[in-house]
Amino acid sequence: MKPLTAPATAILALPLLLASPAGAAMVLSVGDGDTIRVRDSAKRITIRLACIDAPETAQKPYGMAARQQLQVLAPVGSVVSIKTKTTDRYGRTVAEVFRNGRSLNLAMVSSGEAFAYRQYLSGCDQAAYLGAEASAQRQRLGVWAVPGGIERPWDFRRGRSARRLPPTATTPSPQTAAPAGPRLTCRQIGSYARAQELLRQGYSYLDGDGDGKACESLR
Repeated sequence: MKPLTAPATAILALPLLLASPAGAAMVLSVGDGDTIRVRDSAKRITIRLACIDAPETAQKPYGMAARQQLQVLAPVGSVVSIKTKTTDRYGRTVAEVFRNGRSLNLAMVSSGEAFAYRQYLSGCDQAAYLGAEASAQRQRLGVWAVPGGIERPWDFRRGRSARRLPPTATTPSPQTAAPAGPRLTCRQIGSYARAQELLRQGYSYLDGDGDGKACESLR
């Protein structure tokens, strides 16, 4: 099998995609294979990388390999450019991220550490992303070390959400989704660690995408 991360020579050979003018930001942390935290002027912003979907952390060892790859591409303290596309329902900025003129989103797909996110490719260079994915698959890089590729992250999240339901239920009721009381928002909670604690206590609606992490916008 091929190693889970692309060799250095492959990274250097990744295709370039020049950014349009965008504001500079400094990388503060890398949450997983498609999420980073940056400081833009005085603001701290959570960026969800557009156009791609990386394995979840629970998809071992691929989730951690994807995070490590993004840490190589966007080290803490490095300066990146952000090309914003939209804001998602969790308050994250969905964007293409560039460092030294290279699209990190496209680099993650080229190295086999993320999939082209077909459901959200309409605002992206579809030919570039699909071509990069096909090349990684041919080379059996990262997620493609398994014939046909590992379970897609979006399917994995959907499966986890289904497994959380009681055996006889099809839709969670407010009583099963969280303890009684007012429905909390991530802004009211204010702390990522506190949000995870509440998730364990039964506030399942805080994990809107079913990836086992609550209020990711607070990271």
